[in-house]
Amino acid sequence: MSPQAQGHLAMLSFSALVAGSFALGSMAAPQIAPVALNAVRFVIAGALLALIAGISGKVTRESLRAPWRYGVLGGLMIAYFVLMFEGLKFAAPVSMSAVFTLTPLMAAGFGWFLVRQRMTRRMVLALGVGATGALWVIFRGDLGTLFRQGIGRGEAVYFIGCAAHAFYAPLVRRLNRGEPALVFTLWTNLAGTALLLVIGAPEILATDWAALPGIVWLTIVYTAVAATAITFVLLQYAALRLPAAKVMAYTYLTPSWVILWQMALGKGLPPAMILVGVAMTCLALVLLLKQD
Repeated sequence: MSPQAQGHLAMLSFSALVAGSFALGSMAAPQIAPVALNAVRFVIAGALLALIAGISGKVTRESLRAPWRYGVLGGLMIAYFVLMFEGLKFAAPVSMSAVFTLTPLMAAGFGWFLVRQRMTRRMVLALGVGATGALWVIFRGDLGTLFRQGIGRGEAVYFIGCAAHAFYAPLVRRLNRGEPALVFTLWTNLAGTALLLVIGAPEILATDWAALPGIVWLTIVYTAVAATAITFVLLQYAALRLPAAKVMAYTYLTPSWVILWQMALGKGLPPAMILVGVAMTCLALVLLLKQD
C-alpha cells in the first residue's frame, strides 16, 4: 500500500471514530463541564500514548527540539474538543456534524497559506460533491431545512473549534521536523493536557466525580482512547502523507457515521432518501482516491 493510500485509510478510520464523539458526547455534555471532561480524557490518553511510545523506543531528546511547537498544536486541539462539547449542550449531534463539514474548505485555505498546498480541479469537484452529499445526509434529503434552521448558539461555538481543527492539519506538516507520528502526538497531547489542567482547575475541583452518571465515564474513556489517542495518531499520520484538503475531506463521511452510531444506540432508522447523500460522499472519496 502506498503512503498516500495509507493516509486515506487512516482518515477513513478517523471519521468513524470522531462520529462516536458526537453520538456519545451529546448525552454526556449536559452532565459535566467541557473543560473538566476533556482534562480527564487527555490525562488518560496521555498515559496511554506515553506507554506505547515508551515501548516503541522512538522517544528521543531530539523530539523535544522547539517544544513551543507542541504547545501551539496542543492548544488548537483542546480548543476544538472543549468547544465541541460546549456546543453539544445546545445543538443536536447531526446538526453539529453539519458545521464539521465546513472544515475541509477551511483546511484547504490554511493549507495554501501555510505550505502553499494547491487544489486540483478534481479536488475542488470532490469537495463540492462531498459537501452537498453531507448536507443531504444531515438534513435527511430536505435541504430547505438548512435555510429554515438558521445558526444556533451551539453551531456558532463549534464553528470556532472547527476552525482550530482545520488550522491544525496543515500546521502539523509545517512544524514537524521528522519526528514519528506517535512521538509527535505524545508531546502534543501532553502539552494540551498541561494547558487543560491549568485553565480548567476550577471546573475540575468543582466537579463531583463520584456522582457522575455512567454515560459520562463511558464518554470519557471512549474519547480518551478512540477519539483522542488513536485519532491524534491517525490525523498526524495522514497529515504527513496527504495535502490538508484531502485529509480534512474525510469529515464529509462523519454525518453518515453519526447516523450509524445513532442507529446503534437505538435512535431509529433514517429515511431511505439519505442514501442519496451517502452515495455522493462515497463518490467524493473516490474522486479523492484517484491519482491527480
